[in-house]
Order: sequence, then C-alpha cells, then structure tokens
Amino acid sequence: MGHPLDAETQDPMDPLLMVALITGLTTGGLSCMLVQGGLLTTSLASQMEAELRARKPSRPGRATRAPAAGRALLQPILLFLAAKLLAYTALGFALGALGSVLSLTPAMRGALQIAIGIFMVGNALRMLQVHPVFRYFNLEPPASVTRALRRKSRQSTGLTPLALGAMTIFIPCGVTQSMMALAIGTGSPLLGAGILFAFTLGASPVFFGLIYLAMRLGALLEKNFTRVAAAGLILLGLWTFDGGLNLMGSPVSLSRLPQLVAEAVSPEAGLQTFSVSGGGEISPLARQDAAPISNKITIEAGDNGYTPDRVRAPANQPVQLQLVTRGTYSCSRAFLIPSLDLSALLPATGVETLDIPPQKPGTRLQFTCSMGMFTGVITFQ
Repeated sequence: MGHPLDAETQDPMDPLLMVALITGLTTGGLSCMLVQGGLLTTSLASQMEAELRARKPSRPGRATRAPAAGRALLQPILLFLAAKLLAYTALGFALGALGSVLSLTPAMRGALQIAIGIFMVGNALRMLQVHPVFRYFNLEPPASVTRALRRKSRQSTGLTPLALGAMTIFIPCGVTQSMMALAIGTGSPLLGAGILFAFTLGASPVFFGLIYLAMRLGALLEKNFTRVAAAGLILLGLWTFDGGLNLMGSPVSLSRLPQLVAEAVSPEAGLQTFSVSGGGEISPLARQDAAPISNKITIEAGDNGYTPDRVRAPANQPVQLQLVTRGTYSCSRAFLIPSLDLSALLPATGVETLDIPPQKPGTRLQFTCSMGMFTGVITFQ
C-alpha cells in the first residue's frame, strides 16, 4: 500500500501557481492597495514635498518649477514593489516549510483546505460588511507595528520605499492572508514561495496603476474595489473548500454535484469502463450489462484531469489499476485514493501500476489529485 505523497515531490508547475497569479491580477492588487497603498502614498507625498522645497526659486517672485511627476514617482513605487515581492517570496518559503514540518496526511490536508476555504469566504463577507461577526476573520497586526509603519511612511529618504515594501508582510490584506494560509497548506517551501511570488507578482501591475488614482478617487475607489475583491475571494474560497472535500474522500462535493444529480436520475449516467487491449492501447468496452468487467482498468492522467473519471471494477477480487501519462505536468500526476491511503507520483510520460485490494460490491472509491482539483470514482460491482 502506498503512502501519502510528500509535498516536496509535487510538480513545480502546480496549477496553484496559476491560480495565485490570476488572483493577484484580478483581486490581489485591488485589496492590497486599500490596505498598504496608504503607506506608499504618504511616503510619496513626503518625497514630493521635499522635492518642491529643494526647487524653491532663488529669487523672490520667480515661479517654482514643478517636479517631473512621472519620473519622481516611478522609482519609489518600483522599489516598494520589488521589496514587497522579495519579502513575500521569503515568507511563502517559511510558511511552506512550516506546513511540511506538520507532515500532513491527505485527510489532514483536506481538513486544512476546508478550514482555509471557510476563512477565505468569511474574510470576503467581512469585506462586504455582511455581519459584525465576520470581523473575526481578519488578522490585525499589533498596534505598535501599525504605528511604526506609519511613522516610517512619513520619512522621505531613498530607502523608505524599500523598507515599507518589506514591512508590508506585517499588514497583509485579506486576500493576501488567504494566500498565506494556502502556502501553509501546500506543505512545500518551494511551492509556498512560488504561490506568494506569483500572487505578489500578479498584484504588482494593478497596485502600480492604482497608486496614481487612489488619492483622486478616494472613497469611491475603495467601495467598488472592495466588492470586486470580495467576489473573487468568495469564488477562490469555494474552490479551496471543494478541493478539501475531495482530498478527504467525501462522496459529496461542489464539483461533483452535477454528476450526483445525473446518477440519481439514471444510475448508469456517464459511467464508462475501459480496459487495456492486447496491444497495450486503451479501448472502451461495450456499455451493456452483459459486457465483462475486467480486473485490469486503465485511467489516463492528463493536464486537465482523469479520463475516464468514472469506471467499473469487479468486486471481491484484486484489481490492477494502470495510470497512463503522456506529457502530463499538472497536479493530476499526484494521484490519491484517500480511503485506501494509496498514492503515487506519476512520471510525466509512462505507466504506473497500483494494486487495489478486494472491495465489497457497491463500494465507491473516490480518487483525486493531491490538491483535490481533479477527481473520479471507481465503482465495484
């Protein structure tokens, strides 16, 4: 019997990195700007004021030459974002290492993902001010840290943007806090660092653009952007919650609801049976009650999931499961059967064989990738 996958063996091209990047592009920059943008704009205002004082006319009555706003703002904003990117990447590495020390089993990772999903949705409802109880879903830094950051932001030295960018790890926005929790859940220092790097990188262009608009649009900006960020966070939270259910081997999850409804109407809905022909190629068996059910079943793990994702197998006898990959680089390579504690890290291209012990008639074994994104079921008859 296999053992839970070590998070360090997961492929570096994990879809979570793309999810983190898209989250940064769509909601991260908006949310982070609301929480952290004030520090940078205060620092920029102090810098511009100092520049104006330095350019005072030497003769009375002579007009003061206005500073070149574009060039004056470009450098400090880029320094701020660069320092922030490095700081959050290091933080992600540390959080992933913390998760790896915990040695989480698939069931424990599933429970953690469920908790993370609840945290994300609760945080979004807090942002929307749905009910005062949701204020507990926001982690506030100590008041002393907040005061120190505000004092630092009023300084106008060249190193101030670097210091402020690095210190934003102490005042993460709600979406960032969710990404931090996700980094812990990976149990991998490299993947944890990659998640926060991708998220911060994705948020940077939006943050950069909005910093020019924040002081002009004021409260209207905050109101609309909070709604957009909260909506994105709810979707991400539900996706994470669903993955946790799949990792725990739950027979019911959000992603499987359509199939469960279809099976309730027609038990044979969507059911497919595949076997390996003499030539080693995957071939479908006839979908008839009289068709034999082989104790050798084959599932192809692709970048977009498993094919077929619903198969039949004979009960009361050992079953050989062959997992085929053809240039696969998604998390479907990290294959799990949670209820049997059976797992395998598949090669990018090749065939991996797993032995499933005899199961009682009517048993349904749920299988999934290591993050609960791609799922399927084996039904024993």
